[in-house]
Amino acid sequence: MRRWIGVGLALLLGAAVVAAIVAGNRDGGAGTRDLTLVRGVIGSEKKPFFDDPRVRAAFAAHGLRVEVDTAGSRQIATSVNLGKYGFAFPSSAPAAEKIRRDRGATRTFAPFSSPMAIATFTPIADVLGQAGVVRDSGQGYQVLDIQKYLDLVAKGTRWDKLPGNTAYPARKRVLLTTTDIRTSNSAAMYLSIAGYVANGDDVVTSDEQGARVARAVAPLFLDQGYSETSTEAPFEDYLSLGMGKTPMVMIYEAQYASRLFAGDGSIRPDMRLLYPSPTVLSKHTLVPLGERGTEVGRLLQEDPELGRLAALYGFRTAAPRAFDDLVAKVKAPLPPGLVDVVEPPDHERLEGMISAVETLYRSGAVPSPTP
Repeated sequence: MRRWIGVGLALLLGAAVVAAIVAGNRDGGAGTRDLTLVRGVIGSEKKPFFDDPRVRAAFAAHGLRVEVDTAGSRQIATSVNLGKYGFAFPSSAPAAEKIRRDRGATRTFAPFSSPMAIATFTPIADVLGQAGVVRDSGQGYQVLDIQKYLDLVAKGTRWDKLPGNTAYPARKRVLLTTTDIRTSNSAAMYLSIAGYVANGDDVVTSDEQGARVARAVAPLFLDQGYSETSTEAPFEDYLSLGMGKTPMVMIYEAQYASRLFAGDGSIRPDMRLLYPSPTVLSKHTLVPLGERGTEVGRLLQEDPELGRLAALYGFRTAAPRAFDDLVAKVKAPLPPGLVDVVEPPDHERLEGMISAVETLYRSGAVPSPTP
């Protein structure tokens, strides 16, 4: 009798499990079928945001399943086949403007932005402070004077020749580490900053100016030697290998801020974030390529939950409170706003400058920098 009771209970339990699985699959399947798939191509720095289950859930609450591929902003604007996507989301406003024109889009969305910044270390900031290149902003953060930095580079200054430098007596040149100017948007934004200063504190607006400025600032890139294609790679070197390998690297503020907000210990007490003076904003601009893409852009710009999650990933949004609250919570030296911000050149001028530097790469020429 006990044996038959046990068999009966096992059968009942098995039937209950099967019923639960069938019901779960029915509900999940219906839910999946009810979601509208939207595919997009994005800059790689936004991939962790789109992969976050909370972001997926926020889109699902509005009936969307958003899937993304990644490419460089320059590639998205020039070589990616956009026909299979519902939206393009480069990290660059000039690239987005080219896409908008080429595809005949009637509007764009700019839900995120991130100023360009410099990840470095306290000893490096102190040494550059003694050289007059780094100064306090008076508002709780430090800035690197691009004109004075360009003057150091023009003289071919090496770290061990800086006065009073005992903390980092390296024999290599004083140079910011960047990504490859030929592939990466962050390097293009750095080119925009240096080009603005080299052009007499004016945005490059003509081909003649672009050619002259590109030749003047080319050593900033060519003298580095090998450069990574993605901003994540030099930032990871900065985090893991320290100032011996990467004393200062041009990054998006969002990369540094997201690590601070995560509290994962990767930002150590000896690390510092400097802001170039001037700097530019990397405006992550979504170009809809259809109605579904328009809905994605609208939600990214208007949905409070998506805005909160974007702030967790270090992005500044149109509603600054989420970002500011996180800054206050971790007591981070990140400014609520920046004043010394300039615009990058339009897409054609910026592409012309990049192409001029690319030609020098191919020829092996390294022009002498000019003050």
